[in-house]
Amino acid sequence: DPRLEGWPLMSSPFPTTFIIGTYVYFVTSLGPKLMENKKPFELRQIMTFYNFSVVALSLYMTYEFLMSGWATGYSFRCDIVDYSRSPTALRMVRTCWLYFFSKFIELLDTIFFVLRKKNNQVTFLHVFHHSIMPWTWWFGVKFAAGGLGTFHALLNCIVHVVMYTYYGICSLGPAYHKYLWWKKYMTTIQLVQFIMITVHIGQIYVMDDCPYQYPIFMFIIWLYGSMFLVLFLHFWYHAYTKGQRLPKMARNGISKDQ
Repeated sequence: DPRLEGWPLMSSPFPTTFIIGTYVYFVTSLGPKLMENKKPFELRQIMTFYNFSVVALSLYMTYEFLMSGWATGYSFRCDIVDYSRSPTALRMVRTCWLYFFSKFIELLDTIFFVLRKKNNQVTFLHVFHHSIMPWTWWFGVKFAAGGLGTFHALLNCIVHVVMYTYYGICSLGPAYHKYLWWKKYMTTIQLVQFIMITVHIGQIYVMDDCPYQYPIFMFIIWLYGSMFLVLFLHFWYHAYTKGQRLPKMARNGISKDQ
């Protein structure tokens, strides 16, 4: 997309790949080794600021995605990419790039886990999710900033408002833990998100002659939605059905520590 000429991180996928590779190495190997003989960092104030900042950013991106198409003309069916330089089309490009960049900010989630020695929370699902999103979204922004391929980003922003509100309240301390009884429902919201993504993008198999410019992205999004639906269902089963990872609130009246 020539409209992205000169934009940060958009010249090639290699800077993004390098950042993600460094992130994976740090959170799975280097970070835990560095912290092995150190006391966990106390990051409560930083995390409170971070979590509520992500809430604000997610609210802003939700609004921008809505105003760029999803509330101003998109049909929720075969919505193609507008490659013009109209104000609405350029607004969508800016929003897509901001969403892509926000995925790098969210890598701090895992870094905070490592610095606080919460290595049990650095799971395959967590690291894979945080790694695959910015990498695939580089291609999405570079080639198809808009259209039906951005529906999952809109939903993800809405879900993140809920998620990071939970994390923000959690980081305020034990006095606020009594307000966190809804963790299980937050996981349900995440599952509904992936069901909606899969159903929405799955329309490609029933729509006739949809002229979406990059059909490969529709398949990738469908695969992504289906894969994470399965992974989150697996998490749900082990966390809530088998009780292997119940929040502490459910066990002894105190919320999962954050």
